[in-house]
This record gives sequence, structure tokens and C-alpha cells, in this order.
Amino acid sequence: MDLVPALQEPLKKVLGPATAKVMAEHLGLHTVSDLLHHYPRRYEERGQLTHLADLPMDEHVTVIAQVADARLHTFASAKAPRGKGQRLEVTITDGSGRLQLVFFGNGVHKPHKELLPGTRALFAGKVSVFNRKLQLAHPAYELLRGDDVAETVDSWAGALIPIYPATAKLESWKIAKSVQTVLPSAQEALDPLPDSLRAGRALVPLPEALLKVHRPHTKADIAEARSRLKWDEAFVLQVALARRRHADAQLPAVPRVPAPDGLLAAFDAKLPFTLTDGQQKVSREIFDDLATEHPMHRLLQGEVGSGKTLVALRAMLAVVDAGGQAAMLAPTEVLAQQHHRSIVEMMGELAEGGMLGGAEKATKVVLLTGSMGTAARRQALLDLVTGEAGIVIGTHALIEDKVQFHDLGLVVVDEQHRFGVEQRDALRGKGKQPPHLLVMTATPIPRTVAMTVFGDLETSVLDQLPAGRSPIASHVVPAADKPHFLARAWERVREEVAGGHQAYVVCPRIGDDIDEPGDSKKARKSAEDEAEKRPPLAVLDVADQLAKGPLKGLRVEVLHGRMHPDDKDAVMRRFAAGETDVLVATTVIEVGVNVPNATAMVIMDADRFGVSQLHQLRGRVGRGSAPGLCLLVTEMPEASAARQRLNAVASTLDGFELSRIDLEQRREGDVLGQAQSGARTSLRMLAVIEDEEIIAEARQEATAVVSDDPDLERLPGLRTALDALLDEEREQYLDKG
Repeated sequence: MDLVPALQEPLKKVLGPATAKVMAEHLGLHTVSDLLHHYPRRYEERGQLTHLADLPMDEHVTVIAQVADARLHTFASAKAPRGKGQRLEVTITDGSGRLQLVFFGNGVHKPHKELLPGTRALFAGKVSVFNRKLQLAHPAYELLRGDDVAETVDSWAGALIPIYPATAKLESWKIAKSVQTVLPSAQEALDPLPDSLRAGRALVPLPEALLKVHRPHTKADIAEARSRLKWDEAFVLQVALARRRHADAQLPAVPRVPAPDGLLAAFDAKLPFTLTDGQQKVSREIFDDLATEHPMHRLLQGEVGSGKTLVALRAMLAVVDAGGQAAMLAPTEVLAQQHHRSIVEMMGELAEGGMLGGAEKATKVVLLTGSMGTAARRQALLDLVTGEAGIVIGTHALIEDKVQFHDLGLVVVDEQHRFGVEQRDALRGKGKQPPHLLVMTATPIPRTVAMTVFGDLETSVLDQLPAGRSPIASHVVPAADKPHFLARAWERVREEVAGGHQAYVVCPRIGDDIDEPGDSKKARKSAEDEAEKRPPLAVLDVADQLAKGPLKGLRVEVLHGRMHPDDKDAVMRRFAAGETDVLVATTVIEVGVNVPNATAMVIMDADRFGVSQLHQLRGRVGRGSAPGLCLLVTEMPEASAARQRLNAVASTLDGFELSRIDLEQRREGDVLGQAQSGARTSLRMLAVIEDEEIIAEARQEATAVVSDDPDLERLPGLRTALDALLDEEREQYLDKG
């Protein structure tokens, strides 16, 4: 069903082509409905009546006064070179003082006719100074006539002026005028909320909410409108996700139940430790899902080092036991190689299927990346298509058309936010029936963001660290205020190395002067607003300075994303083998790098990294039995926001707590954008952290509505709102879950 015609009307028909063009290009608004949902960012109060004698500078004032004099001047200007420019100057008085009003250009015609000497009116605007005289430029005004003067004065002077998100090409007051033009159409807005839900939560109807958000008389109007419009956003989005879950639940999948004495049992028997309670609980959730006839869609969130890889490996072994294959998708070659190495190590002879000396219940674990040699690649592809290899680990080379599986039963995606949904989908399409899907992330995501971004996935959380993990001490090193602290940091690194351990030094960029993804100009700019304009420290420079200076005599190597994959792997192998003392790297080590002997990390220009990223990086140390140390080096002054952020990271190891801090300091758009969700563009009123309760309740309501009426046949208003939310592109996003 189409949207109501009045709301679907293109803006160029209603507002004229010039205004409509600016709205489309700069604000992304195309229809009457779009404009009605472009909400004010805040409200200015016109202020109670002020005497002309007591006008405050730079404030919005409302005065009641009489026109003493009005003069129209014609002048030449760049826009009107033939002397056709016009300026209207009106002097008003209220007995206590005088004030000048000015109107320019096309804005002079109406006031020139109406503001005649002797006319009384209310005038509202911002007080400024011109030629050492106070004036109001382009004030709003309301003529006072007849008996209702007192009433007009009361309602008008106290009014709230909406301030809209605007652009240089279209000021807020022009947007307000356009909204005024389309506001009558709000009466025809179809309500997406079911009546029972609206009544149960005492929410005002949608037309009333739109009216109150754009033209509030009181602060209570704004509050009512906002709580209603937040519910709309939360509910419509959660319905979209609930329909996704409902549709997925209808898909067929092959149940995968592990054999009681198969590969998984053999693997568990040789584990040198017992699983934590958390790992056991999450594994049970996963195995229950794998045993059903519908595809699992599960998000596994785990603190850095909580043992997600082990949980994922057990799920993969269960699927291999049941006759299927499992694929693990990693975001980088370094990480794919590392997962392959650690999985082969954990499995031992169980990973040597088909080889002499391999265990009887073994399978083959193959690696597939873009930089492999032709022969190795051909063999890996052959092992996959014949079913010889039960487990494959790779980068998105796994998605290429040439890659075929014998029977793909499970896809594990590591660090989901680095993959496009399309890539995830292409891999899922390689099963004869949709494979089960497990998405892992070490970036802790607050519950509500998980509901908003990954709302089509069920969530499992690993929040316990395995026994034997050591605590990490974190400290901020203020290099500018206390240079001796930095000297001490390098001494600490030498002490760790002398004790038989290793260290990382992390820098924001590589240093070969090409613009780098980690060195976005925006990130630089925000950091530089607070410090002098120095480029972020670079791996190549820092490694050189350390090797010649404070770390002289230690074995220092570099690692960054632009190195050849074989060189990267060689550097990582040397570091893992203990042949390198200090690794100076970019954030390529952020995810999944596992060297238990590395106990210290120094992060240079730590203020250039996000909170979650710092937490991820820190998780690379303290992975063995020796305690970890993380030093956050910054030149930011004590009072800066950047320093407060670093203090927060240093003060807690709880990733979920940090992710909340991170979210509160950044806009949700960044977080939702990272997760590539169609959600982000639709959230205008909803704040993912602040409105936690609304989102959780909306999810419950949405699930109930969808299970009762999956096609929403009885809720045309909700269907309409969904169509608006899920235009083709976003439908794709959510579809690809």
C-alpha cells in the first residue's frame, strides 16, 4: 500500500523547485513526510516581554512597541548593482526607549505595507549592534489589533521557537516556514503504533505528536511529542528486525548434532583445562541452536581473551562430527593465519585427518587467503569440494565464486563490523541449505546497541575471563606535562624484556606519508583542536628512534598493514617465537593476536584512538600467567576531554562499561555506522544509550505483534512506516542479517 498521497507529495510541488532542491541536496528531504520527520534540534524561548531600555545583547527578546518611523532605502550592492537593493528601517518605541528594526531584500515588502507609524505590534528577534546602535535584524512580528491584545501577548511572548538542523544554504527559520506550510498534512499521517499499544502506554496520536514537536506551546508539549516519536522509531525498527527473525525461523537448515564419541568428544578429552561456566553455558546455547531445523543466527560477544575462539572451535567440531563443514571468516590475513595456527595447535593430531600419524577421528583444517601460492590454493580448494577438509579458515578469499564446499553447515564470522553484510551473505549462499551462522565480536556492545544493530541475531555473552589470565594494569603517561614519565615508560619496557618477556609499541600511522585509513583527517582534526598541530606518531619513525635511543640493544621490529603478507607473517612468527623483544606496530595487532609472553604495551598518541579500540589493543597483553601492563602515552593537557577518555580506559577493565562511555561521548551514528545497519539513518529522535528501556520494551512488543500477524495485515499504518524505513537499500541490509 502506498503512503497517503498528501504525505507522499514531492516537496517541489508544495514549496517550489528552488527550496525543494536545497532540501533534497543538503538535508536529504524529498517528500512532505520527510520534512515532517525533520525534527527541531532544540527550542529557543522568545522570552517574556522586555523593556526597550533593558535589552540584553545577543539574546532572543520579545518586545511590545509602537512604530515611530519607517523608511525604505534603495542602494546598490553586488546582488543589485543598479541601485535596486532595498533596506527597510523601522524605529519602534515603548516609552522606555527606542530600537531600530531592519529588513533586507525580498523581506521588506510585507513589513513595508504593515508597519506604518502608529501601529502596535509584538516584535521578537536577537539583539545585535550596528553602528553602535541596538537593532533587531529581520525580527518576527505580530500586529496587535482590537480586544484580544492581552491574550495575543501572553501566547506569543511565551512561545517556543523551533531551531532545526540547518545548512548554510537553508537557515532554520526558512525550514520552520516550510514546515508551517506542510503541517496541515500531518493530520493524514497513518499511525504505525497499534491502538492497544498506544493506549497502554498513554502515548499521544501521531498527528498530534507531529504538531506538538514542530509547534509546541509548552515544554510539556515537547516532552509528549518526543516520547511518542521515540516509540515510533524504536518500534518500527524492532518490527523490521522481528520480521527478519521470523522469516529466518521459517528457513530450512540441516540439524547438526555431534556424535557422542566423535571429534568433539576427542577434542574435549585432550583439553588441558576445564571450560569456564560461561563457556559451557554459551556452548549449550549454540549446540541447542545447531540441533534445530532452522538456521542459527547468533552473536557471540566476549571480552578480549574470554575464550571465544575455543567456543567457536567446539561448534565447528560439532558440525564436522555431524557430517558437515565449517568455515571461519577473518577480517585480515594476519588474523586468518593466526586463527589457523592456534586452531591447529589446539587440535593437535585431530587436525591431521588423512595424514599418516593423524588420529582416527581427525579432520583436515585448511587455510585459504588471497596471497597463497597457486599449488597450495588448488589443494585447499580440492580439499573443500571433496569434503576432505572439515574446517576452513580464511579471509574474504573464501567468498569467491571458485570456492565450493562439499556440505557447508556453519559459518563463523570473526569481528563482524569489519565485514560488509553482502560478504557475509555470499558465504551463506554457498550451503545447499542456509548454513548456521555464528558472529563473534570482541568489541563489547551495550545491550541496546546489540538490539538495534544486531537485532536479527540472538545474543550470547562471555563475560568471564578463563583461569590463569592475569590482570592488566593501565596508566596514563602525560608526556608533555611530565616528560620523565615517558622516560620511565621505556625503562619499564626494558625491565619486562630483562625478565624474559616482550612488549608492543602501538602508533596511529605507518609513516610513509600516504594518507592512511587509521589517520583520518577528521580524527586528526578533533585531536588537534586540543593540541598543537603535530601529525600523529608513525611506526617507522618511532621504531627508528627507539632502536637508536631508549631501547638501544633490544631486538626491535615493525609490523603494519602495508607490508607484504609473507613479511607480516614472518614478523609475527619471530615475535611469537620470542626472537623479537619489541614489536612496533599499527592497529593490525588490535584483533586476535595472541602472544602470551608479551606483557607490556605502550600506546603512543593514545588520544588518537577510540575507547573501544584502546580496550581491544590492551587485550593483547596479560594473556599468559605474568601480569600485563598498558601505558597510554598522550600530550593532551590534563583538563581535556581526550585525557578524561584515557583516564576512563585506565580505570576499568570492563569492556561493557567502556563501550557505554564510548557511546556517550560519540554519536550513535558512528557506532551504528560501523555495524553497517540500516538502522542508523532512521534514528532521529532515539538515543541508543539514553532510551535503553524504550528499545527493550519495543523489542518485546514487536516480537509479539509479528508472531501474531507476520504480514501486518491488520496494521496498515505500521506497514507504511516499515516501507518508508526499509527502502530497497536498507531492506538489503536487514535481509542479509
